Amino acid sequence: MSKKVNDSTPFKTSCGGQALMEGIMMRGPERQAVVVRKPDGDLDIDITPVPQRKGPAKWPFIRGVFIFAGSMVNGVKALMRSAEISGEGLEEDGQAEDALDRWIESHFSSEQASAIIITLAAVLGVAFSIGLFILLPTAITGLVGYVWKTMPLWFRSVLEGIIKVAIFMSYLFLVSKMPEIHRVFQYHGAEHKSIYCYEKGLELTVENVRPQPCHHPRCGTSFLFVVIAVSIFLSIVIFTPLHIENTLLRMALHLLLLPIIVGVTYEFNRFVGAHDGAVCRVLRAPGMWMQNFTTFEPDDSMIEVGIEALKRVIPEEAGKDAW
Repeated sequence: MSKKVNDSTPFKTSCGGQALMEGIMMRGPERQAVVVRKPDGDLDIDITPVPQRKGPAKWPFIRGVFIFAGSMVNGVKALMRSAEISGEGLEEDGQAEDALDRWIESHFSSEQASAIIITLAAVLGVAFSIGLFILLPTAITGLVGYVWKTMPLWFRSVLEGIIKVAIFMSYLFLVSKMPEIHRVFQYHGAEHKSIYCYEKGLELTVENVRPQPCHHPRCGTSFLFVVIAVSIFLSIVIFTPLHIENTLLRMALHLLLLPIIVGVTYEFNRFVGAHDGAVCRVLRAPGMWMQNFTTFEPDDSMIEVGIEALKRVIPEEAGKDAW
C-alpha cells in the first residue's frame, strides 16, 4: 500500500487520461493524445481535436452523463488502438479478429465497421459494469429476502450496499493480480505522476515526475466508487420509504436512476477534486484508498509515455485547462 502523501497542488488541471496497453491516452481542452510504446521501443503518437461541448452537455448535473458516455467510447477506441500498436491484442496466428468482427467488416466499410465494433465494445462494457456492480447485488439481496421473509426493508438496502462494495473491491483486487492488467495500472500511475508534476509547476522530466504520488483525487477509480456510494444512498432514502420490495422493480429503478447517479457523482468529484480543505480530503479519502488496487509505481519508460502524452494536450494559452 502507498504511503500517505500530500496531494494538494497550486494548480488544478482539467487534463486527464486513461492507461492503455503499453500506453496512455491523455485528453485536454483542445486535443487528445494517444501515445503507445511500440515493440521496437519507439512511440506511436496519435493526436485528435476534442469537440467542444454545447447546450445541455455543459449544464451542471447533466454534463456528467455526456462526459461519462464520451469517455467510454473514446477509452474503448484508444484501448483497441493501443492493443493493435503494441501487439498485445494479437493472437499466435497474428489475428485479433473473431467471427463477429469478420462479419461486421465484410458487410460495412472500414470506418463503419470500426465505429460499430467500438460502439458494441463500449455498450458491452457498460452493460457488464451495470450487471456486476448494480443488478447482481440487487438480485442477491432479493434471494436473501426470499429466504428471510421478515428482513427489514432498510436492512435490505444496507445489505445490498455492502454486497456492491464487496464485489467492486474483489473485482479490483483480482484484476490487479493479472500481469497484463498490472502493467496497465503501472501506466495509470505514470499518468497520475505526470499530471501532479505539471500541476506543481515543475518541468516535465522523468526526474521530476518520478517522486510524485501515484494516487490522484480526480481519478476514474474514485468516480466509480462514488457512483456505487451514491447508488447505495439513493437506495436507502428512496426504496425504504416507498416500501419497494420487488426485486425486478428495484432493478428497473436502479437503471432509471443511473443517469442521475452519474450526474451527481460527476459534480461531487469535480468539487472535492478542486478543493484541498479538510472536509474535501475526508470525502475523497475512500476513492483515493481504492486506487491502491488500480495504480502502481511505473518504470522510467512508462513515465516517458506519460510525459509525452501530457505535453501534447497542454493548451498554448496558460490557464485554459484550469479545473
